[in-house]
Amino acid sequence: MRAQRVVQMLVMVLIVGTIIVLGFGQAVLHLWNWLMPATFGLHPITYWQALGLLGLSWLLFGGPRGFFGEHRGGHWRHRMRERWESMTPEERERFRQGMHGRCGHRHHHEPAPETKA
Repeated sequence: MRAQRVVQMLVMVLIVGTIIVLGFGQAVLHLWNWLMPATFGLHPITYWQALGLLGLSWLLFGGPRGFFGEHRGGHWRHRMRERWESMTPEERERFRQGMHGRCGHRHHHEPAPETKA
């Protein structure tokens, strides 16, 4: 019974995934052929070229991380928050000073340097 349910879910995911890929391919095809020849003087593309362009852009800009629940910087942000919360107030101030020296940004709670007139 469990194996049948797994097979049904797999078939459903494949069908829905195929529909989504076909739909995005059509969207890229129509957007390219509508905008790019008029805007930049480029040639219209075929459906397969649009699908290739979609795959290439996914690899270059998105990658597989969007499909596995990990949002950009999510793991890093979580680890940094844990580290920050485990620091003492003195360690936090030392960290801020170190970042200030590297980045040169003033924090809103620091007074502005006085100018002599």
